[in-house]
Amino acid sequence: MPQIQALQGNGRLVIDGALLDGAGSFQVLNPADGSVVGSAQIADDAAVDAAVEAAQRAFPAWSALPAERRARHLEAMADWLLAHEDELSRLLTLEQGKPRSESKGEVRAAAKAFRWYAAEAVRAYGEIMPTDSPNLRSFVIKQPVGVVACIVTWNYPLGLMSWKVGPALAAGCTVVVKPAGKTPLSTLAIIEGALEAGLPAGVLNGIAGRGEAVGARLAAHPLVRKISFTGGTETGRALLHLAADTVKRVTLELGGHSPMLVAADAPLDIAVADAAKRSFRNAGQLCNSVNRIYVHETIADEFAARLATAAGKMRLGFGLDEPEPDLGPLSMASGLQRVEEHVEDARAKGGQIIAGGSRPNDERLAHGWFYPPTVVDHATDDMRMVTQETFGPVVPILRVATMDEAIERANSLEFGLVAFVYTKDLKFATRSAERLEFGTVNINNVGGGDVPFPYPGWKQSGLGVELSHHGLEEYLAVKHVRLGIGY
Repeated sequence: MPQIQALQGNGRLVIDGALLDGAGSFQVLNPADGSVVGSAQIADDAAVDAAVEAAQRAFPAWSALPAERRARHLEAMADWLLAHEDELSRLLTLEQGKPRSESKGEVRAAAKAFRWYAAEAVRAYGEIMPTDSPNLRSFVIKQPVGVVACIVTWNYPLGLMSWKVGPALAAGCTVVVKPAGKTPLSTLAIIEGALEAGLPAGVLNGIAGRGEAVGARLAAHPLVRKISFTGGTETGRALLHLAADTVKRVTLELGGHSPMLVAADAPLDIAVADAAKRSFRNAGQLCNSVNRIYVHETIADEFAARLATAAGKMRLGFGLDEPEPDLGPLSMASGLQRVEEHVEDARAKGGQIIAGGSRPNDERLAHGWFYPPTVVDHATDDMRMVTQETFGPVVPILRVATMDEAIERANSLEFGLVAFVYTKDLKFATRSAERLEFGTVNINNVGGGDVPFPYPGWKQSGLGVELSHHGLEEYLAVKHVRLGIGY
C-alpha cells in the first residue's frame, strides 16, 4: 500500500480498495488562518453509484465472515489509528481547529470504539423460543441489514465516524462513508488506513462532495439499506424524506440544545467548572454542549460571576500553538457569523454580556474565525440563543424561582439529546432524571458520549441509538425461523 495520501493533504475517493480522482476537487482550509491544508476529490453520481456497488459486491463475503475474523479486522483498524495518532491528530487540528490534545483524544476515542465493537461483534445473540407443538422449533437470528451509508459531520469527524462504522462492520454490513466537506482528509485517511491494515476491498469506501448531491443520492439509492447521519435537525428531516421512498432504516443524531439545571443546593465548584468545560469545549461546537443554564435565583448571582471569571481566563489560539490554547477557532465563517448574530440579538433583548461578547482584538487571531467564551446573564426565552443552537462558545444564564420551572422550561424545546442536573438532593436528582425529556441525563457531571453507554436522541434530536450494544442492534435485522420436524 502506498503512503496514506489523505495524510499528505490529498483526499482521493476510496472505492473498492482503489484511490481515484473525482469530478474536480475542493480546497480544505485551516480555520485558524485561512491557509490551505489540502484538497479533496468530489464524487459525482457515477462515483457514488460505484462506491455503493462496490459495497454491495463485498457484502456477501464480509457478512459471511465469522464474527471473530471481523473482530480481528476492527482490532487492526484500532491499532492503525493509535500507530498514526500524531499524524492524524495534527491533520485534524489543521482541518477542524481544535487544540492538539483534543484531537489526540478524539483519535484515541475512535480507536476505543473500533476495539469495543470488535469485542461486541461476537455477541450478536439470537434466541430459541418455545412453541406449542413438539414438531416445531422457533429460532430468532440476527443478520446484517446490508450496505450502510454513513454521513459524518465536521465537529468530531473521527469519533463520530467510529460510532457508525464500528458497529456496522461488526454486524457484518459494508459501508460507504461521506465525510464532511470541512474535514474530509482525516476521515479519508482512516479509510485508507483500514485498507493498509488489511480490511478487504469494498468493505469500507469513502466519497467526499456536497451533501445536497452525494448525501442525497446515498439516501435515495436502492442498494443502500440504511442511513446513519449526524448533523443538523433540518438536514436529518430531509434525509428521512429521501429514505422513505425505499423504506430504509435510519439512525439520526441531530441537534441538541442541551440544558443545564443548577439547583440551590448544587455543588457549585463542580457546576461552574463543568459549565465552563461543556459550554466552551471545541469552541462550543458539540451536539451535547451546554446551550442554556437554568439557575435557581438564590445562587444565580454567584454562579454567573464565577462562570464569567472562568470564561475570562480561557485563552484563544491556534490548536498547534505551545502552550496549548483552551479554545481554537470556530470551524467555519458561517459559524462565526451565527455566533455574532445570536450575541447581538441577546444584547438587543436586554441580556447582560458578562464575559466575551465581541471578536478578539488581537492581531495574532485576526485571520481566523475566533470568538471568545461568552456568558450572557439575565437571558430570556425569546432570545435566539435560548431557542436555537448557536453552536459556538456562547452560553446564556436563565434565572428560575423553582426547579419545577427549570424542568418545564428545559423540556419546552423540540430538542432532547442531553440534559445536565446539579444538585445534592437525591430526590430531585431522581425525579429530574425521570421527568426531563432527553435521551441522556447527566447528574453532577458532563461526561460526553462513550462507547459502552447508549446515546439516543429524543424528540427531534434523533431516531435510534448510537453506541453500546444498542448501537450494534441498529445494524442488524431480526429474522424468525420456524422449523417443522414432524416428518
